[in-house]
Formats: sequence, C-alpha cells, structure tokens
Amino acid sequence: MQRALRLAERGRTSPNPMVGAVLVRDGAIVGEGYHPRAGEPHAEVFALAAAGEAARGATLYVTLEPCCHYGRTPPCTKALIEAGVARVVAAMSDPNPLVQGKGFAELRAVGIEVSIGLLEDRARRLNEAYIKYITTGLPFFRLKMAMTLDGKIATRTGESRWITGEAARRYSHRLRSKADAVMVGVETALRDDPELTARIPAASQPARIIVDSFARTPPNARIFDAPGKVILATTKQAPAARLRTLEQRGARILSLESADQRVDLPTLARELASFGLINVLVEGGGELAAGLLAAGLLDAVTFFVAPKMFGGREAPTPIEGTGISDIDDATNLRDIRIRRFGEDICIEGYVES
Repeated sequence: MQRALRLAERGRTSPNPMVGAVLVRDGAIVGEGYHPRAGEPHAEVFALAAAGEAARGATLYVTLEPCCHYGRTPPCTKALIEAGVARVVAAMSDPNPLVQGKGFAELRAVGIEVSIGLLEDRARRLNEAYIKYITTGLPFFRLKMAMTLDGKIATRTGESRWITGEAARRYSHRLRSKADAVMVGVETALRDDPELTARIPAASQPARIIVDSFARTPPNARIFDAPGKVILATTKQAPAARLRTLEQRGARILSLESADQRVDLPTLARELASFGLINVLVEGGGELAAGLLAAGLLDAVTFFVAPKMFGGREAPTPIEGTGISDIDDATNLRDIRIRRFGEDICIEGYVES
C-alpha cells in the first residue's frame, strides 16, 4: 500500500482522485499503475495490463475503492472481475455517491475478498482536495505564509523578499506544482509583481488567480508573461475598459457578485470548483486570508517562521481583517506537523471547523 500511495502521487488528476494500484501474487509485485490524468485509464487498468495473466488469483492493493460506474472510462470493478483478481485491499472508500461502497459490494458479490482501511489516514490526506470537492462542491484551500518571528509578512514599506531561506522556497514551489491554482489578492500582485509559477524542472504549472475587485492589476504585470492560465476574479463595479485590456493580455475575467465592495469569496469558490480547480494554494496577503477564514473556506495552513524580526505597527501580518475580541473564538489547528527547512521552521495543520 505504501508503494501504491507513492505511485498515486505522480498523477495530476483534478477533479478526479489520485489513485495508485499494485498487484501482488505469491509475494511478488506482478503489476502496478496510477491514474495519470482525468479522462485517462485508472490505476487498476494499468496494473492489470502490466500483470497480464499473472493477475489471476492476485491481490490488488489500491488507494481508493475501485469505481463501479461508467464515466469517461469503464468501471474498474468489471475489469478486476474479468481478470480473476482474488482479493482487493483498499485504503479507503470513495465518498463519491456514484461509488461509496457499491464498488466493494460488486466485488464481494462474485466472491472477491475485500479489506478496507489499510493506511487510510495517508490515503485521505493524499486526496483531501477531492474529498472536500466531492462532499461539498468546493475547492480545498491551503494558506501558505512566510513570516518573521514577530509575525510580519513584510516590512512597513512592503518589502518581503526574502523572508525565508532557499530550502523553504523550494518547498513552496513543490506546493505550487501540486496545486491546481495559486491565488493572491491584488495588493500582493501590486507589491510583489509575482509570476506564481512552480520553478521546478518539468513541473505542472498551476492556474494563477488574482482576486482584484476593481481590476487594478497592471496590464504589464509579470503574471501575464509566465506559462499557464491567469484568472482575474473581479466585481461588476470594475471599469469595463480595464477589464478589456486585461482580457487582451490573456486574463480570463470572472465578474462576480460583491460583498462589501469586494469579491464574494464563496461565489468565487464555487466558480473555481466548476472549472475543476479543486486544490487551491493561497499565497496572501492578510486581507484575502482573513476573508477566506471568515467565510469558513480555509482548510489548511503552511506557515514558515524565519528567525528574523521586523517590528513596526504598520508592517502587515498574515491574517488581517478585524480579528477577534475573545480568545475562546480563536481558530485552532489539528494534526499539526512541525519541520525545519534550513534555519526556518514550518508549521502545517488543518483548520478546525
């Protein structure tokens, strides 16, 4: 199952789940595979093709319940039955109502032994974005921030390059390469002029989203020169002439309803999910982070803490907004993981709902 999970990570499958499969017979691996992209064959099909006749009587280790319905590909349950697989060990059930236990039932009905739950926590973490999308219709939002020891994400003049060291920045690029989209607010776009690309060899480039209520993004911003699509989330109050200019630069314009003269974030979340962008990495700034938190959209955080201090009452912090008045109202994290990247500390966790 560990091998199946590692294989699954190779896929870029949104909005489908990442799945890996390993066929074992007489103590040896006879076939393996993973789901590469939505619309392409599933992991089980690749594993069966690699095993050939050796699949008969074998045990399949798979990270997710085999599908049992016709979509863009035929059901994997039928392929497993026809190949003569004797046992299926799955990490978890598929929360998709089209499957959700039906795949296991179909296998058991013909005498295939089924076991569920091996390394389930790892499998659920692997497909955390898919699970949220399929159960709520919304993307999974992870907030990534780099801050100083005194909680600043920039100096009082707005300078923020670089707070963290090279090792932390490399990990940030890995996070980008795994995301469907990277999202920032317009203030970050104006201050930093970021490209928001994953600077890793042969990396998949995420879509880049700027939340810009009044279309203030400059047409000469570097984001338009980098590979990948750019989405500008704006409001109906944005000047039409500026929108036309940005559209000519290659931006896809999402003109959305506003809340307090800002992009309505729940509406934006639903739009992104409808495009298949279900795994969104949020890179700032503090107002956008506060808005996502207030809307109940934030799912996880990755905070880098650098051994530096900026000071300054006007220096921005990771979560702006109005804040809370009662400590009991604080947002708590669960399943916390702490690691070192060079001199920087990385704290990751999931937001308690």
